Amino acid sequence: MKIICLSFSNGKKHDFRLFKESKVHLKSETILETDTGYTGIKAIHKNSLLPKKRSKNNSLTKEEKKNNKSISKDRIYVEHTIRTIKRFHILSERYRNRRRRFSLRFSLVAGICNFELSN
Repeated sequence: MKIICLSFSNGKKHDFRLFKESKVHLKSETILETDTGYTGIKAIHKNSLLPKKRSKNNSLTKEEKKNNKSISKDRIYVEHTIRTIKRFHILSERYRNRRRRFSLRFSLVAGICNFELSN
């Protein structure tokens, strides 16, 4: 798994909102595997896989649970990549350095993580 695109904002912003504002161009045949925080992504990108949430009154069927499990088996690699970045504490703690240098430093950390994950 490689980090291929980075997007930044000032202050706290939800991942899906940041994704919409970044206007990342994706080919229609690209499959997006997202977590449940990206509810509504089907309207933006038709070829996306989103786990099904259970409602308060209805539980998931066996087929829905099976689909969720297959999505999570593929998404675990994304979570491991995020964990690799968080080991550098640039995302896991408050960033206390100059804000204008954050994108440079984060890009360097992403490059180190890509190098580490390729070996």
